[in-house]
Amino acid sequence: MAEIQMQTDVPTPQDGLEQTNKKCPDRWSHLYKILDRRGPFADPSFTPGHGEEILLNTCKVLVIGAGGLGCEILKNLALSGFKNIEVIDMDTIDLSNLNRQFLFRPSDVGKPKAKVAAEFIMKRATDVKVTYYHGKIQDKDDDYYLGYQLIICGLDSVDARRWINATLVNLVDGEPERIRVLVDGGTEGFKGQARVIIPTITSCYECSLDMLSKQRTFPICTIANTPRLPEHCIEWASVIQWPKERSDIKMDTDEPTHIQWLYETALKRAKEFNITGVTYSLTQGVVKNIIPAIASTNAIIAASCCNEAFKLITNAQPYLNNYMMYTGNEGLYTYTFEHQKKPDCPVCGNERVSMEVSKEITVEDFIEYLQEKQDIQLKKPSLSHANTNEKIYWQSPPFFEQKTRPNLEKKLIEMVKQDDEITVTDTTLPISLQIVISYI
Repeated sequence: MAEIQMQTDVPTPQDGLEQTNKKCPDRWSHLYKILDRRGPFADPSFTPGHGEEILLNTCKVLVIGAGGLGCEILKNLALSGFKNIEVIDMDTIDLSNLNRQFLFRPSDVGKPKAKVAAEFIMKRATDVKVTYYHGKIQDKDDDYYLGYQLIICGLDSVDARRWINATLVNLVDGEPERIRVLVDGGTEGFKGQARVIIPTITSCYECSLDMLSKQRTFPICTIANTPRLPEHCIEWASVIQWPKERSDIKMDTDEPTHIQWLYETALKRAKEFNITGVTYSLTQGVVKNIIPAIASTNAIIAASCCNEAFKLITNAQPYLNNYMMYTGNEGLYTYTFEHQKKPDCPVCGNERVSMEVSKEITVEDFIEYLQEKQDIQLKKPSLSHANTNEKIYWQSPPFFEQKTRPNLEKKLIEMVKQDDEITVTDTTLPISLQIVISYI
């Protein structure tokens, strides 16, 4: 009997769980099963019981995007112990969102996604604080992003990802304590990926641009003079005719009346050139660059992102190093690998980008080349001579565009000599790109 009594005095796992539930009710008991003991794959720096204080009390996490991925991410974070969350999104809720963005209801149509998502989470998880910002990520300064331990992206925009990636890399500025880890998720149909980006340490988003599907672009001369495809007519309506006829109205691709105007204008253009195939749905797809969204893919990728967030904050398990690809077309397939840094990456690399071009290339052709180059993917690049600061061609403001427009027809070699540098700025990047030109 004495032996049995001694054994019952020894704390058991169940006793530990009861103590856990005393300091935190059943709400978080599932977390303490992980955080109160060391697992076989735990990170060497993991200390049982330490991660819970950081996770439940001090960690601040920023979620960028409150769409299909963002709704899943917010829900997962709120159920995983993250109690201080901010969400930022510039969009409002559309009827078409409701089939997969489950934090929203029909009565929410027209309201800001960030606001509705934050309020829904706090209503269901009353001990979780979710603040929100309805606006662009570009509205915030460096101090804003430094205020978070972790940033998770659930964006549907390559441009926005490039911007936040470059911003976080520049934020470091040689001081390791300014590193803010970025967990990025993305989906396209039955495919998706999740990755962990540690600015200046691992490869950044810009390093992997050449892995993306090539964006379809059309030369402006083809759109304006010799359209051959229905897409050419739609681009003509949106890029040329809208600024010409409706310059006082900002185009809103979520506004049905704007899409209808573009469709009708493109249809007239198509009839002039005997082109068929211009439809309302095609018009909408071209101007909005619609990517198919599937709820199950969003759920899988969001779960992976939040799993990495949990591991990064608590050290309970080693985090992803550094890229996971998912394919669900014909079953379930995942592949994890380490994406290497590119020495010549324009954002995190240490080298300037070198380019070889023909001596006959014009400034206009060079700009189109930059737009089509897969590992750079610029939209509206403006060029200046790095040494003299002379403007080669600026897309904006209108005064400088008109002033530098004649340079488009000149050969590049007339303005930039062998081994000279060109400074390139673009709306897709918060930084400038330095290109060393050599002629062949």
